[in-house]
Amino acid sequence: MASIFLPQYRVAPVPSAFANDPEHVRKERPLPVRTVTRWYQKDIEDASLAADAGFLALAARLTRSLRRDGTLGGILGTRTSGLIRLPRQLRGTESVIRAFEDHEAGPGLFQRIFNPDELSLFQGDKLTLGVGLGELVPLPDRIEPVFVRLDPEYLRYQWGDDAWYYDTVGGPERIVPGDGRWVLHTAGYQNPWQNGLWPALARSFIAKDHAFNYRENYSGKLANPARAAVSPQGATEGQRRGFLQRLIAWGINTAFELPPGWDVKLIELKGEGYQVFQHTIDACDKEFMIFLAGQIVTITGGAGFANADIHATIRSDLIQGDGDSLAATLNDQALRPVVNKLFGGGARLSVAWDTKPPGDLTAEATAISAASNAIESANRALAPYNLRVDAREICTRARIPVIETTPAAPPAPAQDDGSAPKPKALAPPSPKLELLKQPEAA
Repeated sequence: MASIFLPQYRVAPVPSAFANDPEHVRKERPLPVRTVTRWYQKDIEDASLAADAGFLALAARLTRSLRRDGTLGGILGTRTSGLIRLPRQLRGTESVIRAFEDHEAGPGLFQRIFNPDELSLFQGDKLTLGVGLGELVPLPDRIEPVFVRLDPEYLRYQWGDDAWYYDTVGGPERIVPGDGRWVLHTAGYQNPWQNGLWPALARSFIAKDHAFNYRENYSGKLANPARAAVSPQGATEGQRRGFLQRLIAWGINTAFELPPGWDVKLIELKGEGYQVFQHTIDACDKEFMIFLAGQIVTITGGAGFANADIHATIRSDLIQGDGDSLAATLNDQALRPVVNKLFGGGARLSVAWDTKPPGDLTAEATAISAASNAIESANRALAPYNLRVDAREICTRARIPVIETTPAAPPAPAQDDGSAPKPKALAPPSPKLELLKQPEAA
């Protein structure tokens, strides 16, 4: 009997993602996540109380379920994925910048280390749950590590130790942000789960999910209206029962031949009850837009949509805040140990995302040009009075970034015979230097 369970053909084993780990960093594998398909408003209260005790499992499952909603998931994806794919600005050591920038031959180190999808999920966890966790995983065939976003379901905060832990198959792992392995992205330093959007989003998500199911149930009943059999007064009981049986057996493409006095009717309701559920769905969608985008005009295209400047400014502020917080986390906890390991302690690198819309860039260029022309014109007008404009003050008010440059040395005067000036003779070497150059006595 045991032979019937033998495989009929052999399948080549798939190599594990955790195999051949040179430093045994991922020896403790993450636990499988649990999916919840039906939520209730009381679950928000339970998740809030558990999170205050340091256990984020229930809140993380609820936050993960939010992505199932089309409207919420779309706006959240626009806010996170749209940020990651904005132009990056790298500053630091020139050789490090060249290594991290993308080239025609292929992506640079930044793209190879930080996958855009992983960063988008990482930023989404911080935005919704209030805390996101990532790990820098070394691979055997690459000199650089790979950033992996970890599901926050098994992330917990232990008040007694004032430390974060991540539960794995092998036991809890203490998280030390910035140690070259862990990257912790929080919305604030204290109680970050209380600064996430998940309680407000979950309330609307659960209400919308239940309203959607009620609307589908209501529509299902309206799709099969009640049928009524009308018989004449002279019909016998047997005739009425026979006609009713034929009406009950009404199927697809059913045809009736009715004698005079007999009739079949469909009792149809007005079907306006679904509007109650639709109003709930629309209200929840509007709350999603306000929570995640700060406004609804640029999403729905309603009144005032043509006036794009003020609405783009609100959206830009949210994107700028997300970009600044993500860049600060990566610069402190991820890029610093990676650059130190690959290029040495003297190398530096920082990243920032250019969150300014194209209209702001055009206005900024126009402001720089106008300020420069104004300074030049004012200096010419004030020259007869031995006055000059404070250029640094003008640049500060106009928010023009400037740097100080070393003035060029004036050219040396020519010789009397018109030839080029001769270089000055070098000073004789110092006796101390001569002593340092002498070999030590044996």
